[in-house]
Amino acid sequence: MSLARISEPYRVADLEGEAKSRRQGLESCPICGQTGAQVCLRASDRFHGKLEKYTLARCPSCSLVWLVNPPRLSEMHLHYTDAYHRLISAAGENSPGRWSNRIQSLSQYKWSGKLLDLGCSSGGFIGFLKGGSWKLYGIEMSAECATRAEARTGAHIFVGDIADAPFPAESFDVITCFDVLEHIYEPRKVMSKVMEWLKPGGIFYVSVPNIDSAAARVFGTYWHGLELPRHLFHYSPASLSYLAKSVGLQRVSLITGRYALVGVSIRYFCDDLFRALGISRTPMAYLGTPSLPWRVARKLVRMTVLRALLAAAPLMGEGEYIDAIFRKEESPS
Repeated sequence: MSLARISEPYRVADLEGEAKSRRQGLESCPICGQTGAQVCLRASDRFHGKLEKYTLARCPSCSLVWLVNPPRLSEMHLHYTDAYHRLISAAGENSPGRWSNRIQSLSQYKWSGKLLDLGCSSGGFIGFLKGGSWKLYGIEMSAECATRAEARTGAHIFVGDIADAPFPAESFDVITCFDVLEHIYEPRKVMSKVMEWLKPGGIFYVSVPNIDSAAARVFGTYWHGLELPRHLFHYSPASLSYLAKSVGLQRVSLITGRYALVGVSIRYFCDDLFRALGISRTPMAYLGTPSLPWRVARKLVRMTVLRALLAAAPLMGEGEYIDAIFRKEESPS
């Protein structure tokens, strides 16, 4: 049974909010323009333990899922707390396996040239390319993260919004975008910039959570990949491919893979279960450093239960994230 089916029941206010959401912002898909979108999910910011519900709609044509009536851009910083930034920074700087796998995937298509990393944070990925045959560039909203990225990688980092970056057309052999596209208000505008900045034959390597994954179906509103309201768009292989094709990029490779984060989704479910029993728990965002016994117990669970779940996951359906490579066509000779 899907855990989505045992979420807390909608209250009257929730139902009224859903009716309002059906009237607002569902007229057409932000990517393909198709009408007839339907509300597919209502969930809260479980990372911070907030109760406000957000509404997601799904396009019946390209399968894109988006956040209806998202927070204004001027207000979004309120949802990116210091706790969130610490988590993201730690994940980027402590993921040698993830970065080496992506470098290996990249090397099948390109192994040198000018590379631009969109949303480079503190330089976790491009730091692994330092000293090689790449000339490195990045775009980062946080000036503090950009300074750290420049110091550790030697890359040229533009601080600001992707759409405002002043790079000339056909500047890059490779553009990468890992766990960023889902945060962007206007993904098609960004994809158009990618198309513009790539040299003919250049590739775009992108990774996003997969809203059509087995885990998303099983956990429903508890799925860790929702990250509401910070994730504004939720992609499937179909919708990501459609978005790339809509700006002229050709699909080269697309796979889905597993994140070892099922424990986060289980934690969110347990938080609700304890709340129903009148027991308040500290949200994940504000948990302190775990004690040694807890770390040992957590590692044992990861090595047994979670490893077994990951081994059985391919039988359930697609993986939790999408890794895709698209190419800009060569200029006619």
